[in-house]
Amino acid sequence: MKSINPYINFDGNCEEAFLFYQSIFGGEFPYIGRFSEMPADGEFKVPESAANKIMHVSLPIGNSVLMGCDSCEGFGPPLQVGNNFSVSANADSDEEVDRVFNALAEGGSVNMPPNKTFWGSYFGMLTDKFGINWMISCESEENQVTAV
Repeated sequence: MKSINPYINFDGNCEEAFLFYQSIFGGEFPYIGRFSEMPADGEFKVPESAANKIMHVSLPIGNSVLMGCDSCEGFGPPLQVGNNFSVSANADSDEEVDRVFNALAEGGSVNMPPNKTFWGSYFGMLTDKFGINWMISCESEENQVTAV
């Protein structure tokens, strides 16, 4: 594994929270994306009410990266305090994603099986048998899905 970082889900106030964290820890957001930026022909349809919500934001802090998003119906379990975080593990290869994902999924539940994404990751989400949410990914240019 390259790294493991915390990933926090918010109920519509992700941008406010991350601006707050940035004011404390400093740094710049290498990426901040909204649900409206997702390809319209994708597997998941985003409700209009979620279009301006944060799909993903990351803030490097020291050797770690704090990541987050707003919750959106159809993207993981419904948000409630206590399950509003995930552990994000970044693998060195797609094969490592599959190995780790399948091992963690045993006895748990798959929220999104590993697949290539429009943002250039081979990415999957699951909840393990202990109730911990995981995001497993490998970032590479060949993993980016391009619109037809």
